[in-house]
Amino acid sequence: MKMNKIDVNDLTFYYNTNVPAIKNVNLSLEKNNVLALIGPSGCGKTTFIRCVNRMNDIIPGIKVEGDIKIDGESIYETRFDLTKLRRKVGMVFQKSNPFPKSIYENIAYGLRINGIKNKYEIDGIVESSLKGTALWGEVKDRLKESALRLSGGQQQRLCIARTIAIKPDIILMDEPASALDPLSTMKIEELIQDLKEKFTIIIVTHNMQQAARVSDYTAFFYMGDLVEMSKTKKMFTNPEFEMTENYITGKFG
Repeated sequence: MKMNKIDVNDLTFYYNTNVPAIKNVNLSLEKNNVLALIGPSGCGKTTFIRCVNRMNDIIPGIKVEGDIKIDGESIYETRFDLTKLRRKVGMVFQKSNPFPKSIYENIAYGLRINGIKNKYEIDGIVESSLKGTALWGEVKDRLKESALRLSGGQQQRLCIARTIAIKPDIILMDEPASALDPLSTMKIEELIQDLKEKFTIIIVTHNMQQAARVSDYTAFFYMGDLVEMSKTKKMFTNPEFEMTENYITGKFG
């Protein structure tokens, strides 16, 4: 019997208020799958993925009920190692956020923090990470240049390279292509398909076509509720609920 990579059980999350941002969310995802989260703005998608790596913990006054398990281990256990969690669950944000350092150092810096000191090993991981994001050919002669001189699409792929360099199991992506032009968006989507060979991915997107193209499963959130989750093909051709169909077909949102 296969163990799920992620199991979410009755997850409810509050931001310093009595009104939950997400409530009673239950879902499971096997490894090497892409899950797309869709739904209108403010429905809880970003809150949910920030629970998966406990990034919400830095906000004062939050409250969490229920549980998330990764590889069968509860991440909300009081003794759970947060450093281990952040290493295991990488995150790519909506707006690319390269460090104001060289292209090389954007990747090497995180490796050193994680205890890798050997220059040859770092060189190899920098190269393989840039190749893994189809960026190596574009930047191999510019590694000492500032990452801030890259285009928006290249910067976002560099941020993904930086994430995969420390070999997480799970990658969270919060609208990674929303600020990019169509060509850069296409490259990110192709990259997601390649990355799922090695990683489990959860992506937040407002773009229905993107969700249909890149994901194996889709989850529809509305006003903090997970309305339904199913295989993407079924979700977009035969959703279980009328509300899902209305959102997918653009009747609201």
